[in-house]
Amino acid sequence: MKSTSSDRVEQPALQRTLSNRHIQLMAMGGAIGTGLFMGSGKIIALSGTSIILIYMIIGMFVFFVMRAMGELLLSNLNFKSFADFAGTYLGPRAAFFLGWSYWLSWSVAVIGDAVVVGGFFQYWFPGVPAWIPAIGMLMTLFALNVLTVRLFGEVEFWFAISKIIAVVTLIGVSLVLIASSFVSPNGVTASLGHLLDKQATFPNGLFGFFAGFQMAIFSFAGTELIGIAAAETRSPEKTLPKAINSIPLRIILFYVLALACIIAVTSWHQVSPNKSPFVELFLVAGFPAAAGIVNFVVLTSAASSANSGVFSSSRMLFGLANQDNAPGIFRRLSSSSVPLASLAFTTLLMLVGVLLLFIVPEVMTAFTIVSTVSAILVIFTWSTILASYIAYRRSRPDLHAQSAYKMPGGVPMAWFSLAFLGFVLCLLALRPDTRIALMVMPGWFIWLAIAYQLTHAGKRKSAGGSASQYS
Repeated sequence: MKSTSSDRVEQPALQRTLSNRHIQLMAMGGAIGTGLFMGSGKIIALSGTSIILIYMIIGMFVFFVMRAMGELLLSNLNFKSFADFAGTYLGPRAAFFLGWSYWLSWSVAVIGDAVVVGGFFQYWFPGVPAWIPAIGMLMTLFALNVLTVRLFGEVEFWFAISKIIAVVTLIGVSLVLIASSFVSPNGVTASLGHLLDKQATFPNGLFGFFAGFQMAIFSFAGTELIGIAAAETRSPEKTLPKAINSIPLRIILFYVLALACIIAVTSWHQVSPNKSPFVELFLVAGFPAAAGIVNFVVLTSAASSANSGVFSSSRMLFGLANQDNAPGIFRRLSSSSVPLASLAFTTLLMLVGVLLLFIVPEVMTAFTIVSTVSAILVIFTWSTILASYIAYRRSRPDLHAQSAYKMPGGVPMAWFSLAFLGFVLCLLALRPDTRIALMVMPGWFIWLAIAYQLTHAGKRKSAGGSASQYS
């Protein structure tokens, strides 16, 4: 075992080369996920105007999860990821499960983003198979991530700006249409009255309201990326709190206000569940040229989300290897401090996952499947963060007392947030398209339990052999 640790010392380490602007824009970009651009149409069809309440409820609990994560990460700057503090406070099994599950959640999410990119590309070229632009995007992102960490931050910076421009433009245009009582070619008058329509609040009853939580959870996946990027950030004690504290404002701007504008302009029953409501708004309003521009921006937004996924999944695999929970080859870094082996392996599996497009040619159906799997894994990740926080408060009250960035509500709020996430997990059983993923996912955790036993049995055997060798 000694040789393993010495080998690790010789390896180059992750560098703190991301600046404050990278982290702030990354945090904003992470708050604007593909689920908002693509999946919100389906939620509106299910939940009507109550989608706004759904996003506000989930957003509130996401904020508390991120605050718990922030206090944990800043309590020890040697923590490089969630798996680090989970291993410290919940034990090595939790670190193993969390690390691999988070790696899979982002890998699956990137496949979902690739599916969406293929669908958006068909807006201009309907005859082109969706898997071609999907694979092209993955190869491009791999090439960008191979170079340097700073280049990733720069690419994500500009991707995030394009997302923000898309949302702000939509809000601005919508407000003008509402103020002028614009009448679309479909005969719908843009009005805030659509938000108050009694039929629009719960068009499918409480069943539709609860069913909307699945896609909404996926929309917030990636918010925790700032916790992964903290390992490569200058002055994390300053940048991390600033990024987390701005989450409520971003939720109000990018989710609540944007979705309210879409419903006010088009009315909820005009929103297609199988298309992006951001693009459809301009089509319904009779601006096809603008719809094409928005389609391009939304496509780059999906690529941005995928870029975040490629980055974070490769870093998580690198972290697993550093903890001897993954093969040692994934511990290797390039001369630019990029975990090249982890990046290549993860991207290869993502390319294989895109083959899902051959099996499920309907873009929205494929997106629902992968987004549900990702949502389940995200719920597991957030729950483990909260459980780690509760254990940290129990075992290290001294660190909590010294903390300058305490989680509001403390342990009671952590338990309340855990209960909410458990409730959302149960809601996935309501619809057939989400129930399938819920039934399949226990197999992943059974496999992890077996893999953990095999991995640690090998470690114990190796340790015993080393002891007998030197006795």
